Amino acid sequence: MGSALETLCGQAYGAKQYHMLGIHTQRAMLTLLTVSIPLAIIWFYTGTILLSLGQNAEISAGAGTFNCWMIPSLFAYGLLQCLNRLLQTQNNVFPMMLSSGATSLLHILVCWGLVFRCELGSKGAALAITISNWINVFLLAIYVKYSPACAKTWTGFSKEALHDIFSFVKLAVPSAIMIWQVLVLSSWVEILEYWSFEMVVLLSGLLPNPKLEASVLSISLNTCWMVYMISVGLGGTISTRVSNELGAGRPQGARLAICVMIIIALSEGAAVGILTILARQVWGKLYSNEEEVIRYVADMMPLLALSDFLDGFQCVLSGAARGCGWQKLCAFINLGAYYVVAIPLAVLFAFIFHIGGMGLWMGIICGLVVQVVALVAINACTDWDRELKPSVKWKKLALAIMEHRVGVPKQAVAHGFEYH
Repeated sequence: MGSALETLCGQAYGAKQYHMLGIHTQRAMLTLLTVSIPLAIIWFYTGTILLSLGQNAEISAGAGTFNCWMIPSLFAYGLLQCLNRLLQTQNNVFPMMLSSGATSLLHILVCWGLVFRCELGSKGAALAITISNWINVFLLAIYVKYSPACAKTWTGFSKEALHDIFSFVKLAVPSAIMIWQVLVLSSWVEILEYWSFEMVVLLSGLLPNPKLEASVLSISLNTCWMVYMISVGLGGTISTRVSNELGAGRPQGARLAICVMIIIALSEGAAVGILTILARQVWGKLYSNEEEVIRYVADMMPLLALSDFLDGFQCVLSGAARGCGWQKLCAFINLGAYYVVAIPLAVLFAFIFHIGGMGLWMGIICGLVVQVVALVAINACTDWDRELKPSVKWKKLALAIMEHRVGVPKQAVAHGFEYH
């Protein structure tokens, strides 16, 4: 859900409405903390839920224990996403790099100590993640509060994030609906994709050899997410760039940025794909000592190389879409690509054609192909000049709110809403 800030904060920064970055961020923080509560309850009962879905009892118990110890990290992760977007949309990423780097180095020591020295096993790994996330939040919060670079965009916690809910309800409801649409749809754009990948691991537990299949699919998913972090950085970059350019009224600048990023994404995807294939014989050894697992991982690596390439490309295109505020369209694309194409084909390949875990991943690749084709078509057919034309309804609403709040004529504030 934090990805909504890429649209809201990015365009506000491009339009030089700096104080709104802090307001949007505070609203997102409140939203994510609230959403984390029911998620924490679900995580608490993970073991029971997995058992009711027919999963292996030992796997379910382990996953349930791990998730229970991960619950505190839910709240830290939500705040971290908001702080990252606040800095990212200002093109201020160096503090994020330093904070993440320091936290990662510390995480290695904390994880080793809790897992091996304290002999907590998976509980220690979950606790280490929780500690690292909260440290990262703490470091970024200090920077945002005291850094001169954030003086205009973060002026402290403001009641404006909660104001006018009742007194301006008649005018604010349409605006709130628009904002909540962006928040909710931003979350579903990514959630639909994430759930489809996680569902592959869940389905692997129903295959004839669940421990082997779940192990290999978990390794594959972990590898996929690790490589995906590169694409996330590229996607966040293009989202910020596009939203800033559109907010400043430069549509052709946004188009040029997308073209440049596509070339970078294709180059990065090709390099990662080649490296993945070259490392296929040794990659499984990083996760397991069992020869059967190592061989299976080696067989999966070519499929992973293809999915990494496609996933990285779609991540960049999705980032551009977030910068434009196309979350609703992307949500429908993700829904069709993963739940109409990917998951049904994964079940078909794995359980009907008996290809096993590789069949599950082949279904995901089919969904990625559909997603990439759809996003390429949308970007190719976009009239970037029209992206700056506000709807009549939004402009009238904005003028009405502005007039009511500051008490000046519409003519005096109309210029401020030329693009927003």
